[in-house]
Amino acid sequence: MKRKNTIQARLGLMIVRNKKRAVPKQKASLLFLVKGDEILLAMKKRGFGRGRFNGVGGKPEGKEKIEQTAKRETKEEIGVSPKKIQEVAKLNFYFPEKQEWNQQVIVYYCYNWQGRPRETEEMKPKWFNRFDLPYKRMWPDDKLWLPHVMEGKYVNANFVFGEGDLIADYNIEIKNKRHLTKK
Repeated sequence: MKRKNTIQARLGLMIVRNKKRAVPKQKASLLFLVKGDEILLAMKKRGFGRGRFNGVGGKPEGKEKIEQTAKRETKEEIGVSPKKIQEVAKLNFYFPEKQEWNQQVIVYYCYNWQGRPRETEEMKPKWFNRFDLPYKRMWPDDKLWLPHVMEGKYVNANFVFGEGDLIADYNIEIKNKRHLTKK
């Protein structure tokens, strides 16, 4: 417990477990293509998250609904048109040192799409076995919530990031509401 308090003090954070935080106003989408035991991750080649594997997605344009954002970004980033998507998680990210980065990310799975994933200026897609993901080359929170989603569970989570991409605090709620695991 003392170690945690020391880390929090060093980061200048006053953390209270399960503290109610305002939902970030900025919304973003994140979408994963899934086939059997494989999941498509894409290496971000520029911008926020550069050098990390993740799903594809981004922020809404104009009055676009977040589901539309997920589909549009997937087409733009890897050349694939999702047919049907399913919400599998809602993640709130907080960056006390850079509050403009705070965002709520709605995560989707897609089992049915048109086209073949291809590399673009922004992303380089690659299929991975879901039991062998490159967590060391992903955001540090991914290993905490993504395995639950891959088991078919719905996840609600909050993550507070400190300096150096360290997770200063988090809470995860796993719901037994199962999403489709095949299509």
